[in-house]
Amino acid sequence: MVESMRYALLAPGKRLRPALALEASRTCGGTWEEAAPAALAVEMIHAYSLVHDDLPAMDDDDLRRGRPTCHRAFDEATAILCGDALQPLAFQVLATGMLVDVVPEACRVLAQAAGAESLVGGQLDDLAAERGWVPDLSNQTPEQQVAWMERIHRRKTGRLFLASLDLGCLAAGGNPQCRRNLKEYGESFGLAFQIADDLLDAEGSESSMGKRVGKDAERGKITFPTVIGKEFSRQRADALAEQATAAISGYGDAADSLRALAKWIVSRQT
Repeated sequence: MVESMRYALLAPGKRLRPALALEASRTCGGTWEEAAPAALAVEMIHAYSLVHDDLPAMDDDDLRRGRPTCHRAFDEATAILCGDALQPLAFQVLATGMLVDVVPEACRVLAQAAGAESLVGGQLDDLAAERGWVPDLSNQTPEQQVAWMERIHRRKTGRLFLASLDLGCLAAGGNPQCRRNLKEYGESFGLAFQIADDLLDAEGSESSMGKRVGKDAERGKITFPTVIGKEFSRQRADALAEQATAAISGYGDAADSLRALAKWIVSRQT
């Protein structure tokens, strides 16, 4: 069990969510050390979600972060239990590592981001669209298709980005205004990330991405490039990255890394 958990959690990757937690703390006047439990907790939730998403019953992927997925490296039962174990461990880390007075709010934030109304619900929406459990999206207008995609991605991907930022802010004792600004940053950041991810699935290589590419097209999945085109998708992602940086314009040098991350996510090749 421990071996599979280490395999999932310590696999090579961008560590984007932990980075957001650490840099949100710094933006709000805190330190990386104060936000370390938050950073670890969000990565545990992310790692568990990848393990379960890759299972044959879900996305049925063989490659993740440049190596075999957890259920391929071990077996399906071990992968399921690995994810089951990582999820509560994330809350244990928050409860034992963060300041006592922010633990209840921190646990609420992470639970809300990981649950049925967010990450899990977004994955269900994604599966529903892919497997025809909802009305045929191809018959809808481009505007309706974009609205559907944004709904999925804000839940499935965006909410954990928001939680990462919020937890970092809480670790630093951030005030309500700081939390609001980081939420605005995170909403634009998350959608920009997903649009860029759609583009990379269409144009990237397996060697650089560390996972199978082109699977959206294979499954006939609706993505931003297929609905609004690659060029307009790039423009939309760039505009969202600019909106994200504008949201934290009042935080000076402390927010430099968050600004750099917003620019990087739309120009990355991995």
